[in-house]
Amino acid sequence: MDKPIGVFDSGIGGLTVVKEVIKLLPDEDIMYFGDTARVPYGIKSRETIIKFSLENTLFLLQKDVKMIVVACNTSSSLALPVIRKHFKIPLIGVIMPGAKEAVYATKNKKIGVIGTRATINSGAYEEEIKRLDSSIKVLSQACPMFVPLVEEGWSNDDITMKIAEKYLTSMKKAGVDTLILGCTHYPLLKQKIQVIMGKGVKLIDSAQQVAVEVKQVLTQEGLLRREKGRPTREYFVSDEVAIFQKIAKRFLGADLKEVRKVSNV
Repeated sequence: MDKPIGVFDSGIGGLTVVKEVIKLLPDEDIMYFGDTARVPYGIKSRETIIKFSLENTLFLLQKDVKMIVVACNTSSSLALPVIRKHFKIPLIGVIMPGAKEAVYATKNKKIGVIGTRATINSGAYEEEIKRLDSSIKVLSQACPMFVPLVEEGWSNDDITMKIAEKYLTSMKKAGVDTLILGCTHYPLLKQKIQVIMGKGVKLIDSAQQVAVEVKQVLTQEGLLRREKGRPTREYFVSDEVAIFQKIAKRFLGADLKEVRKVSNV
């Protein structure tokens, strides 16, 4: 079906998902909405996160998308069940694909999860992991400083390494062999996190698993784009365009020419 895949995030982190979807499904049209005026979601109440997520979903539905990817761990953990009750469109979150891959990857049945406070407090990853294998031990750690560090472009800064060590030391000592990067910003800190955790720890980047899930759902529903080549990619934000474009280059590795600001979300 020649309609776009809709993707939304609280800000810019969802572009890690967009990057993986483009890699796996290069012919698909994509429409991205980053709610940059109201980021971050990770420190807001459950009610507020659900309200914003429903509004973001409605915005994409008005653009006639064929499926929606909730590319925000906070929205996926708290709002996805509510969105599913209200809308019939195929919906994919980032929690289940990441949890599934982590359960498959762990050898010692000790999985670590890092994310925003709201994601960690929701217990969504732990619940999904335990549903798949109740014998697995899950250790969770909120890392609220990671998002601003990534958005400031400080991924390779010494201060980022020190903060990451502070967050991750307890998990390393606990001996987790698999670590879920439970926020779409965190893949940009992958190298630093790997150095701290050690080569023996498998890092689970939900974005890659989400792209696989998107392909599976589109195939099952008969919604894959029929036309080959020349896909359209549209990007919308709720706040300053220039800042989004600057940071987006770090996520996608390319300039974003067409970014539009919307004020009616």
